[in-house]
Amino acid sequence: MDRRRFTLLLGSTPLLAQAPAAAPELEWHDAKKLRVEGLGFKDQKAPYDRLPGRAEGVVRPVVWDLSRDSAGVLVRFVTNATAIHARWTLTNKTLTSPNSTPVACSGLDLYAKNDAGRWHWLGIGRPTKFPENTDALASGLPAGPREYMVYLPMHNPVTSVEIGVPKGGSMEAGPARPADRKPIVFYGTSITHGFSASRAGMTHVSMLGRLFDREVINLGFSGNGKMEPEVTKFVAELDPAVFVLDCLPNLTAKEVHSNAIPCVKILREAHPDTPILLVEDRNYADNFLNASRRERNETNHAAMREEYAKMQKEKIPHLHYLKADDLLGDDGEATIDGSHPTDLGFTRQAAEFQKALKKILK
Repeated sequence: MDRRRFTLLLGSTPLLAQAPAAAPELEWHDAKKLRVEGLGFKDQKAPYDRLPGRAEGVVRPVVWDLSRDSAGVLVRFVTNATAIHARWTLTNKTLTSPNSTPVACSGLDLYAKNDAGRWHWLGIGRPTKFPENTDALASGLPAGPREYMVYLPMHNPVTSVEIGVPKGGSMEAGPARPADRKPIVFYGTSITHGFSASRAGMTHVSMLGRLFDREVINLGFSGNGKMEPEVTKFVAELDPAVFVLDCLPNLTAKEVHSNAIPCVKILREAHPDTPILLVEDRNYADNFLNASRRERNETNHAAMREEYAKMQKEKIPHLHYLKADDLLGDDGEATIDGSHPTDLGFTRQAAEFQKALKKILK
């Protein structure tokens, strides 16, 4: 076909590219005015710190610095909007770490309640710059009220978080939890903190919050969950349904012998009847060939079991124990580095924790 005939068929009017749709005008809502969960204290130095401001200078500096990460903190809200946006301001310039993703460290993770009333993943907020990020978390949503929650960054403190919806959309705080459904408090290490989940909703702590439909308070301090009295005294100020102590990955056997019973007694003195779940150190995935790691697991487990036996002999009430055997499985496929779980590892851990906590929470 020659060019003249082709032009006649199309007509003389040149083809024009369709203009992109205009971005919706957004109304922004401060997350602090919605339903924020995962913060056990009200007197923080910054709005999303996990320890109170008075902990500065009392706990070790590294613990204080780590407590400023917003690990486990989430925002619940109800909106009828057809799109959900967010903007958030970070404190640290480094958006990622060697064994985690930028989304987990510095991004957001959005879930929605489906028609069956269960939480379902929906979208992420991608961190691309410092300090302020803006991203569309979800779009093309059916109009009508629905409950959502957004997990905040796990390894980067945030100074502000806002949720944006197209102008005219409704926005209100998520419903309050029933008064008798107290939160679960986790005190632990980098694994509790969330390394190396791909995003904040994929830690076992977050999964358990959704499975039990409860608030969870994540007091994981990477490399520094040591059952220290200075930290435990702040943990004891909280009033949960259960305390989960998962600090062995950061403890030597000697430290288990010196720290475990005093830690439990501080909690028990403040809360005579609140259950306490003691968790063994997960087995390193490479310990079948790595003798030093195998010895670390074996000595830690033996030390914790010995201290648990002492507590039982002293008749310290309402103690529960979770062994390490099945926390990560036995195929070596559940970690990024032999130590920190991947999403698969966290899923396996959540299943084991769920079994133990189901008996306690019933």
